[in-house]
Amino acid sequence: MPRRILQGTVVSDKNDKTVVVSVERRVMHPIYKKFIRRSKKYHAHDADNRFKVGDVVRIRECRPISKSKTWEVLVEDQASAPSTVRQIGEGIAAGVAAAASGIASVVSSGIAAVTGGGSDAPKGEA
Repeated sequence: MPRRILQGTVVSDKNDKTVVVSVERRVMHPIYKKFIRRSKKYHAHDADNRFKVGDVVRIRECRPISKSKTWEVLVEDQASAPSTVRQIGEGIAAGVAAAASGIASVVSSGIAAVTGGGSDAPKGEA
């Protein structure tokens, strides 16, 4: 039988070699037909104490490790790189700032071209 794999967010990393992962799912209300968010917390084995609160991780079913711990954190490049997401966000912010400064320079040069170079003197007097 294949092992289940779930994705969730680490909500606690205070225990040694254990993280608590909150997995959220959406279910439809039987009467109102509106989607409702349901969440459940799973204790997962993290042997290297690698993951911190807020990290998005994937967990997989495994043999019972303790009374409440029957899941293990999958170590993948995507799941273990929350800093990469931060770096991408910083790169996007830098790109937006560069684009804004480029637009400002284009607008100012366009205004200078329309007004005749930006000087206050009329065109005939130079």
